[in-house]
Amino acid sequence: MNKTYPAIELAGRILLALMFLLAGISKITGYAGTAAYMASAGVPGALLPLVIALEVGGALAIIVGFQTRLVALALAGFSVVAAALFHSNFADQMQMTMFLKNVSVAGGFLILAANGPGALSLDAKRKA
Repeated sequence: MNKTYPAIELAGRILLALMFLLAGISKITGYAGTAAYMASAGVPGALLPLVIALEVGGALAIIVGFQTRLVALALAGFSVVAAALFHSNFADQMQMTMFLKNVSVAGGFLILAANGPGALSLDAKRKA
């Protein structure tokens, strides 16, 4: 195995997770506005704590490589659902771009779920 692969896998996990970590934190600081935005799309604002927990907790789990395959599948599904609920107005070029971004991120998470987190992860340490 190439000696740089573990570092590249770790960097990839961090880059995939960073968006969710920052988004979750911004939802905490802008809680009322986010809940209202969700409600405007027909999603109950009462689900916001679960969204925050998934984004922040899931991102941290991906970064450290804990339960990586399961969390990656959850975040892939979340990304696709969020794309469908919030970015499906394809007449708006920005919404189409956001939809495709979410779908692409879901693809990255599916690859992570299929291949695992790599050597620099808690999952790898637990197997050792």
